[in-house]
Amino acid sequence: MTGSTKILAFAGSTRKGSFNQQLVKIAAAGAEKAGAEVTVIDFKDYPMPLYNQDLEAEQGLPASVLAFKDLLKSHQGFLIACPEYNSSITPLLKNAIDWASRSEPGEPPLALTCFKGKVAAIMATSPGGLGGLRGLVHVRSILENIGVIVIPEQKALPGSYQAFNDQGQLSDEKQQDGVMAIGQRLAEVATKLNA
Repeated sequence: MTGSTKILAFAGSTRKGSFNQQLVKIAAAGAEKAGAEVTVIDFKDYPMPLYNQDLEAEQGLPASVLAFKDLLKSHQGFLIACPEYNSSITPLLKNAIDWASRSEPGEPPLALTCFKGKVAAIMATSPGGLGGLRGLVHVRSILENIGVIVIPEQKALPGSYQAFNDQGQLSDEKQQDGVMAIGQRLAEVATKLNA
């Protein structure tokens, strides 16, 4: 592979002022510091209907899904921050993964071309004391089951309302450095895997 390792960064939330969007941007800065080329996206720019196999059969994959799949395929690694909804993954992120897992015309069924052999780092923040940790268990399981290598390092940051300053950075310098280190680690692993 020539050129920089490419990392796609996104959050499983489109809420205005999302703490998880802020968190993934910090990790993205760490990946950039390690020499990766990082693309940060917002799912607001890729609106997807609720996955429905009848809809897929009648209309094919929506344009937003195809655009998201193109991004996944053109990047070697993924930085993902996901809030915890009822101890699990957000419907937004699960729906995007479900759509992206569908084969395009000409691809074999269940080819999972967007995911197989890719490497990811996962993280979460929430107002609660566990920081979204329970949801990350499900995010990791889903990604690994579709062929993504998820690095062991992860972050679950509690007390999100107090954790960030007005600039979207973490007030605790050690936490800031720790999140950036996850981005850096992902860049290093993705570079080695694609050497």
